[in-house]
Amino acid sequence: MQELKILMVDDHPIIIEGYMNVLMATKAEDQKLEIDTANNCDMAEIMINRASDKTHYNICFFDISLPPSQDGKYTSGEDLAKLAKKMMPETKIIILTMFNESFRIHNIIREINPDGFLIKSDLTSMELADAFQHIIKSPPYYSSTVHNFVKQTLTSEIYVDDINRKILYLLSQGIKTKSLLEYIPLSMSAIEKRKKQLKMLFSVEDGKDETLLEMAKEKGFI
Repeated sequence: MQELKILMVDDHPIIIEGYMNVLMATKAEDQKLEIDTANNCDMAEIMINRASDKTHYNICFFDISLPPSQDGKYTSGEDLAKLAKKMMPETKIIILTMFNESFRIHNIIREINPDGFLIKSDLTSMELADAFQHIIKSPPYYSSTVHNFVKQTLTSEIYVDDINRKILYLLSQGIKTKSLLEYIPLSMSAIEKRKKQLKMLFSVEDGKDETLLEMAKEKGFI
C-alpha cells in the first residue's frame, strides 16, 4: 500500500473540497491518501513546521494568492512553497493558481521549480487526477497554459526576486519608501534602484508608486 501524506493550501474551502473529492475518487487501488488542509499562511506554516518534525508531507498543493501571515513573513503560496522545500526537501510541490501572465509563470518556475504547475482555468477533474498521478511517478507536470508560455518565452529575462516582491508588498501595506530600510537589508539608493527597475518592468509611465502597485496587483505579484 502506497501511503501519501498531502497538504492542500487554498483560501477557498470549496476549492479544497473539490480537489480532495477528485483525488479520493480517482486514486489507485493501492494508494491511501491522508489529506491536511489550510486556508491561510499562518495555518500552513504551522502544519509545515509540524510535519517537518514528524512525518513529512509527500505532496503539498499551494495556491499563490493567500491571506498573508500576521507577522508579514509569508505573503503568498510562493513563500510557503519555499518554506516547504527548505523544511522537507523531498516533498513534491504543486502550484495551482489563477494567474496566467507569462512572466508571472516564469518567475514561479525560476523561484520554486515546482513538480507540478497548474493554471486553474486549465483544470478539469480528469486533468487534476492525471497530473497528480504523473507527479507522483515522474514530475514535473505543467498544464497547457504553463507549457505554452514556457515554450514561447523560454529566454525571458523578466524576473521579480524575493526582495522586489517584499518591496511591493510593504508599499502595498502603506509603508513609505524611507521606512523600507527598517524591513529590507539594503541601502536607500539600492532600494530606489530596485523601485525604478520595477517601474520599468511593469511599464509605469507616470513614475508613481500608486501606478506601480496597481500594475503589480494586476499581474498577480501582490
